[in-house]
Amino acid sequence: MRNYIVQKGDTLYGISRQFGIPVETIKRENNLTNNTISVGQELKIPINQNTTIYTVKAGDTLYEIAKQYNTTVDELIELNNLKTTSLSIGQQLKVPTEGETEEAYITYIVKGGDSLYAIAKKYEITVETIKQANGLSSNLLSIGQILKIPTTNITTDYKEYEVKRGDSLYSIARLFNTTVDDIMQTNNLQTTILSVGQILRIPTEKTPTIIGKECFGEGYIEPKYETYTVKKGDNLYDIARRYNTSVINLMDLNNLTSTSLQIGQVLKVREL
Repeated sequence: MRNYIVQKGDTLYGISRQFGIPVETIKRENNLTNNTISVGQELKIPINQNTTIYTVKAGDTLYEIAKQYNTTVDELIELNNLKTTSLSIGQQLKVPTEGETEEAYITYIVKGGDSLYAIAKKYEITVETIKQANGLSSNLLSIGQILKIPTTNITTDYKEYEVKRGDSLYSIARLFNTTVDDIMQTNNLQTTILSVGQILRIPTEKTPTIIGKECFGEGYIEPKYETYTVKKGDNLYDIARRYNTSVINLMDLNNLTSTSLQIGQVLKVREL
């Protein structure tokens, strides 16, 4: 944990980007009920831990995983922004590690027509890197095979989304301007069946860079933005299309933690 003194022009969003942690984590650590901060205010900023990825197996519980990695259930919930202690098979969790970590990786499920060359090109790494990470002695792959893809050079980001009643992978993919396959691969899903309350990681590597420039600390002046007032029947997907941006950009720009909107809510949509 470190302390940070709020400077003129600081926002929670800017501070969260500066330290690479979610806005909600800062709010929780400092018992903040809204996004308002004042110059000179002292904030507690959690120090990022070394982490690795753990894929949930049948019978796993947060308690057992916490015990295995010498941590606590609360730390796992915070590290993964979980809204519930329920887990799903194939779900990927960030878990803290001590000292140097094993090389981080994401998992990829081989589909029909895949080749090591195509997968390497997709993730901008070499065929040999994939083969070494997976102990492969040949270039042959089988459908359904799970590959570890080293993330040293991958800058894939993701947004977390809590599944609501009536959601489907197709509707979620459409909402976030991505594909069903990308969501399934990012979450290591073996089926398209979802459960209410399930937390999905939504890949954002194909999302355009957030409009506007970011700078932080003393002397920072927040850009001026064009705004939009939410009307009855509006949703983030339609607003994003109207302003030629994405749902994720709007959520980041407005520090939104869900896609729910309220009539009369004022949203920043793009920098002036």
